[in-house]
Amino acid sequence: MTWDNFKTTSLEMPVNKVNLGLRAYMQKVYAFMAGGLALSGLSAFIGSKPPFINILYNITPQGASISLLGWLVFLSPFILIFMFSSAVSKLNASRAQTIFWIFSILIGLSSSTIFLIYSGESLLTTFLITAGSFAGLSLFGYTTKKDLSAIGSFLFMGVLGIILAVIVNLFLKSPGVAYAISILGVLLFAGLTACDTQRIRRLYTESPEEAHHVLAISGALTLFIDFINLFLFLLRFMGNNRN
Repeated sequence: MTWDNFKTTSLEMPVNKVNLGLRAYMQKVYAFMAGGLALSGLSAFIGSKPPFINILYNITPQGASISLLGWLVFLSPFILIFMFSSAVSKLNASRAQTIFWIFSILIGLSSSTIFLIYSGESLLTTFLITAGSFAGLSLFGYTTKKDLSAIGSFLFMGVLGIILAVIVNLFLKSPGVAYAISILGVLLFAGLTACDTQRIRRLYTESPEEAHHVLAISGALTLFIDFINLFLFLLRFMGNNRN
């Protein structure tokens, strides 16, 4: 072997190893995310049927309101996110996966009313549009050379503003405000999809190999949240109500 061949091989092997490892890591992220979405969809469908819908909501001739158990189901994902974020460095793969699957089920149950409000055709159409948009945005975040960290921080602050606006509009009940929130929500989570994908990729190179499995689950959870919110915000102004 000549010196030139040795030099080329010695330089390319680590790069190839990183590329193959990164590819496997990102495939794991998307696989977990897809599994979470499937589990959430199934949970939402089951939750929209009796007796589950009657447990989650108090349904009367005058309308429906969330039951005490329904509020518990609705708020539990926020508690799980806090627990996961605060302890992610200490979690093993098994516990991280358990939290992720439970979170997916609870998100599905808390979103079960979409099957009662929107037509099946509009749910499918919106899901496909969301999936296509998400794929393009995530690919952009994965391939772009531009550092999106500052943009991601700005968008995260926007999400906090959206949450506050949603809470305020619970009392105002303004259709115009709700419509504006939906548009802003789509824009914010579209941007976060790209930013989070780049951050997930960067974490792979900055973290030890033994942490990659838990980081893949954490990344899947982040992209899962981006996808679900993008879907729900799109659904609010694209979905057709059931007749």
